[in-house]
Amino acid sequence: MHVPDGFIDAPVSAAAGAVAAGAVALCLRGARRELAGAPGTTLTGAERTAPLAGLVAAFVFAAQMLNFPVAAGTSGHLLGGALAAILVGPATGVLCVTVVLLTQGVLFADGGLTALGVNILIMGVVTVAVAYALFAALVAVLPRGRRSVGAAAFAAALVSVPASAAAFTLLYAIGGTTDVPIGTVLTAMVGVHVLIGVGEAVITMLTVGAVLAVRPDLVHGARSLARPLKLRVGGRLIDAEPVPRAPARSPHRVWLAGLATALVLAGAVSFYASASPDGLEKVAADHGMDEKAGEHAAADSPLADYGVEGVSATWISGGLAGVIGVGATAAVGSGLFYAAVRRRTGTPATGRIGRTGDPGTGKAHPAGEVSGGSGDSPAGGPAERS
Repeated sequence: MHVPDGFIDAPVSAAAGAVAAGAVALCLRGARRELAGAPGTTLTGAERTAPLAGLVAAFVFAAQMLNFPVAAGTSGHLLGGALAAILVGPATGVLCVTVVLLTQGVLFADGGLTALGVNILIMGVVTVAVAYALFAALVAVLPRGRRSVGAAAFAAALVSVPASAAAFTLLYAIGGTTDVPIGTVLTAMVGVHVLIGVGEAVITMLTVGAVLAVRPDLVHGARSLARPLKLRVGGRLIDAEPVPRAPARSPHRVWLAGLATALVLAGAVSFYASASPDGLEKVAADHGMDEKAGEHAAADSPLADYGVEGVSATWISGGLAGVIGVGATAAVGSGLFYAAVRRRTGTPATGRIGRTGDPGTGKAHPAGEVSGGSGDSPAGGPAERS
């Protein structure tokens, strides 16, 4: 759903850009809290989460290269707002999508530069806000467990995509450059993006489930499920000492595995992506919304249209472009998030990697360790002994 230059007039594009810039500024502050953790948490834990947030951005970039067919002559691709918000938090999720859109617009001529604010607003801010609000509400009312987290992720991602389409329609109603009935635009956009939302929901649920299976402590949206084991002593409940467990899988291994997956998706699997236009492109072509679309300012980029200039073999050219995009997104994202964390803490790292603070008590416990409970919950439920 990358909006090109010329779809929305200059005043509305500028206003959307101002709103998007304000949202990104607020999210920078929120991301510092999400990445650095509660007061008393050492920078060591934050240094683990910053590269993981950069990895999420790189994975979203790679997944967006995989257009899948949704209807005759129409394809769709991951937007990624729901996935990023659930994995690393809503504020950090907005920044992840923003980094992806910047990389795509500047290097690959995908999404207009004058429409960058529009794209950040509808693909980043709206999708994250809608998805995470619904996800949090569902997690709060559903039974505690991994299945509930997966179901909530599915529903949140599904709803976020047509919500983004509706947000685009609103902006088009205010500042569209062609005379197309808004009812027609809304029906067409929401209709096709509901179908795309199904694909988004499946990808989001599977990805969140995969991370939950190996490192549930790294899923931001599942942290509220953690509850310590309680003991009744003298008629009152106290937190029990954590039971020693096998060390959790290293976050470095998770990072390497995730990066390898993103590189394979962008460098090889993307060759088999659908060549059909995506939802917005199809609707625009069918209803004449693209009559005033302008040429992209980065059309002469050596990576324009996800190919490497001078490489004749299509699959090699596209694969190299994908690998470059994943590397650039991971580097820019990790650097941005690491800088945000250091600005919040302002102190060098201390402590050991693999230990995080216990919010509210300051006690350290092995990362990923959860006390109490059993079953399929990533963190277990409350337990009481007398």
